[in-house]
Amino acid sequence: MDIRPLEEHLGISFQQKALLKEAFTHSSYVNEHRKQRLSDNERLEFLGDAVLELAVSQYLYRNNKDMPEGEMTKLRAAIVCEPSLKNFAEELEFGKFLRLGKGEQQTGGRERPAILADAFEAFLGALYLDQGFDNVLEFLNIHVFPKLTTGAFSHAMDYKSQLQEFVQQHKDQKIEYRIIEEKGPSHNKEFVAEVVIQEKAAGNGTGRTKKEAEQRAAKNALDGINKS
Repeated sequence: MDIRPLEEHLGISFQQKALLKEAFTHSSYVNEHRKQRLSDNERLEFLGDAVLELAVSQYLYRNNKDMPEGEMTKLRAAIVCEPSLKNFAEELEFGKFLRLGKGEQQTGGRERPAILADAFEAFLGALYLDQGFDNVLEFLNIHVFPKLTTGAFSHAMDYKSQLQEFVQQHKDQKIEYRIIEEKGPSHNKEFVAEVVIQEKAAGNGTGRTKKEAEQRAAKNALDGINKS
């Protein structure tokens, strides 16, 4: 993979070129090239998820001095959710730089929301390791944070936060999420999540990522609460 076009496209030069390659390597590609002993982007995605959450939290805290904690939590959730990450990746044309297996590519992997969202987080993880947190903030200041002032997230729904708010009205209640099933091959997994309130199952949800499954489980729980 020649990463020079990607670096030119982003306007960023990496010291550790292998990190950038890894960020754009999907597990389906690794599975089809086992002899090359490549690494997919899942570990970088894990790191990038944490880096993004910290960066967004810091931005909201410093730039919204009168915003209550609950509102900041809602807004952060809207920014870091899969649909938003997918949109960021699409705007940056990440799809055309992904290394995908033939099967994944033929079935529309370059446009798949979960793959694009993961690639965005993996890229942030790679950027953090290569150039540090300040450069991640600089990147987000260009490509993500300006969207907060345009109202792009004003109507975003975060069902987990809504459910958390409801549960907090009853201080003795505990809420947790469990992944109760994983289906499909590693490059195209589907997760089933269950939300449990006070040790009782309150709703299930299915998604291409654990986050998506948990959001749908929370929505189903809220739907049940509203009907009761």
